[in-house]
Amino acid sequence: MQSKVASAILKALEIAKNDGSLPTNVPSKLILDRPKNRDHGDYATSIALTLAKSASMQPGVIAKVIVEKLNANNLLTPAGISKVEIAGPGFINIILESASQAVVVGEILSAGNKYGRSNLLAGKKVNLEFVSANPTGPLHLGHTRWAAVGDSLGRVLSAAGADVSREFYVNDRGNQMELFGASLRSAALNQPRPEAGYHGEYIEELANEIVKNNPKITQLPESESISAFTEAGYKLQIEDQKGVLDKFGTHFDTWFSERTLYDNNFFNHSLEKLKAQGHVFQSEGATWLRTTDFGDDKDRVMIKSDGSFAYFASDTAYYVSKRERGFNLCIYMLGADHHGYVGRIKAIAACAGDDPEKDVEILIGQMVKIMEGGSELKLSKRAGTIITLAELVEKVGTDAARYTLIRYPTDTPMIMDVDLLKKNTNENPVYYVQYAHARICAVLRNAKEIGIKYGADIYAPELLNHERERELIGLLAQYPKVVATAAELRQPHRVARYIEELAGQYHRFYNDCRVLPLGEEKITDLNSARATLSQATAQVISNGLDLLGVNAPEKM
Repeated sequence: MQSKVASAILKALEIAKNDGSLPTNVPSKLILDRPKNRDHGDYATSIALTLAKSASMQPGVIAKVIVEKLNANNLLTPAGISKVEIAGPGFINIILESASQAVVVGEILSAGNKYGRSNLLAGKKVNLEFVSANPTGPLHLGHTRWAAVGDSLGRVLSAAGADVSREFYVNDRGNQMELFGASLRSAALNQPRPEAGYHGEYIEELANEIVKNNPKITQLPESESISAFTEAGYKLQIEDQKGVLDKFGTHFDTWFSERTLYDNNFFNHSLEKLKAQGHVFQSEGATWLRTTDFGDDKDRVMIKSDGSFAYFASDTAYYVSKRERGFNLCIYMLGADHHGYVGRIKAIAACAGDDPEKDVEILIGQMVKIMEGGSELKLSKRAGTIITLAELVEKVGTDAARYTLIRYPTDTPMIMDVDLLKKNTNENPVYYVQYAHARICAVLRNAKEIGIKYGADIYAPELLNHERERELIGLLAQYPKVVATAAELRQPHRVARYIEELAGQYHRFYNDCRVLPLGEEKITDLNSARATLSQATAQVISNGLDLLGVNAPEKM
């Protein structure tokens, strides 16, 4: 329907250009908005204001010409438009015929779980890296926000037609790995752990399991034993992280090991690529990347004067790896303490000969606080530091944790209230949305029991002309645009806020429009149409929850 309306207005512009009424080029596409105030129509466009400068005409005059051409050339009826009005300095408000507006219900039911999907980002092959962690301990709250938001963003990008590969970057090189192994060995031998080592109950648990699997590991020479504990602990910790994420509903296509960047001479291969672009130089016995050429605050060391690799070496090779694997958009989702990485990663892209404004994006997520009983929770029973992902899920459940973490913009800090998320009330956003879906499912079960037939094949859209019906239908029609915008702006929280609004709109519709007959009232075609509208609403709520990785229960 939106496409038909847009086509009608573009046709009116074309007619006006051809007869000389408007001395301006016709745009290739037209943006239609859904006014929040229903008095302003079902759609609105500011095209007259957009064209005013190029046409050297007042917006109101252009709007008047467009409306005249729509009426004079019989463009309204084929597009399902009841009337058009000019408002303000030149806005055009479009009011649809009731049946035309309600057609979207049939479209939703025909598309099913594909409603809202598009080809907006078709051709984009996206590498989405949204958890980067050491395999030395449990995933904590900082990882948890990205585990939820990143997974949802991947779903939203896929819904917009992108080819998305979800990636977990395993930081399995460096001194922290040796400290991990030394801590495990010390725990197994009941010795004091290294001062800068790892603590918490999980170290003892891992050490006991390693010794159980390999009793002779403690008898090895110290350096050999530390290495063996490191590798055994690494394997167990990765399995634990995968298991926790699996329960959280987050799945990765690739678990990328930092170590592999140095296998088969790959780092030297990536270094040669950067040299070919002319941004690698030698100074004081070290190898540098001249990132200041592209806005970084200082040049970065890749190979130190002693021949060891700086951490930045991994950053450069990792970016080259992503591009060589065929990704034309690399999205990095980093924690709040990684603001300094934005400039350097974009500089790496530029040094590699890519467009840092096109080929790479960096999203920074802010901190999460967990409140329970009026106090902030900071300590973990297992990790000895901050709350782990597993502990959060244990407290509030996967659906509540995921939904709450996703529904806030990631560039702002957030507070998660455990007590609120345990409540089965409308104060709890995830309960509010899930209850709306379950309520509709109950309505549809009751409708079926008393013999009300509903569905796209028997749907009579012309019967739905109540204001609450029009409001609900109008909101349902917005869903594809919400998904597209969430994908374009990398903001999956827009989907959560939309389905909350949709849940509220359905409750208002249900209160004012009887779906099921009362008492001895006869079943009418209007009951059927309203049940079909309910079915479409449930489908959209379900689709939205699916993009968040949250269940849509049929009973609560």
